[in-house]
Amino acid sequence: MSTFFAKLTNLFALWVVIGSAWAIAVPAHFIWVRPWIPLALGIVMLGMGLTLRWEDFREVFRQPVSVVIGVVAQFVIMPSLAFVFAKVFRLEPEFALGLILVGCCPGGTASNVIAFLSGANVPLSVLMTMCSTLLSVALTPLLVFWLGGSTLETEVLPMMKSMVMIVLLPVIGGMVLNYLFPKLIDQVGRTFAPLVSVLAVTMIVACIVALNLDKLAAHWKSLVLVIALFDLSGFILGYLAARALRQPERFCRTVSIEVGMQNSGLAVALANKHFPVGAVSLPGAICAVYHCLLGSLIATLWRRFPPRDQA
Repeated sequence: MSTFFAKLTNLFALWVVIGSAWAIAVPAHFIWVRPWIPLALGIVMLGMGLTLRWEDFREVFRQPVSVVIGVVAQFVIMPSLAFVFAKVFRLEPEFALGLILVGCCPGGTASNVIAFLSGANVPLSVLMTMCSTLLSVALTPLLVFWLGGSTLETEVLPMMKSMVMIVLLPVIGGMVLNYLFPKLIDQVGRTFAPLVSVLAVTMIVACIVALNLDKLAAHWKSLVLVIALFDLSGFILGYLAARALRQPERFCRTVSIEVGMQNSGLAVALANKHFPVGAVSLPGAICAVYHCLLGSLIATLWRRFPPRDQA
């Protein structure tokens, strides 16, 4: 049974593409999700918390340099890329802010799945995601305000409050449940939580696509190209940053995945809550599709060529 659900989870890219296509064909099937987006993302974060143990924090202190490299690359490379791309391609203010919002978000839980499929360092990927997620409670609002505050009015404290409610509390709640009921969580949570998270993100992306069909139809050519280059650049620069620090191949691949795959669901939820007018959430929805597709392609390629330091 667990193998069956794991296979369904590994088809993350397929479900997101199907959901997006379905939303374009019949938008009414997904528009109703909008008020529930924060709750859906909270479920995703809870699922992440269920996979974490308090002992994982000890691992952070055992390999702090590795985690610091990944987290710093996360919050330097992607926000900078988003800002540069928004300026170079002269994106409309709402699209520019949406792209910056994606770039300032932490690594997504899907990165752990892609790390597993590509033969990268999964425990390290999980640690990087955990640390970037916790730090994002403060860093994401501050970076968005700094890089995108002049684009549209951005308030830091309300966004921080949202980060606490949507990210921090569910993650801590999941860890508490894992501590109190380890056997139950091990048997049920680890089997169902990843698939539930995949379905929740798929519903969020499909909802945003359905809500912004007019904007998507009018700007899809420019947005699709810009966001494709943005995501691909994240994977490449993440890899090159680790390689420049003379890290082993397996570590470089892990950083590449962690940097390249943002928590686009979080970006969508924040945009929907704090910028409900306009299409600030649309870049996040498109990014979610690209993250899955590019991540899956990279995983397939790297799986064919295992790193020499695989052991």
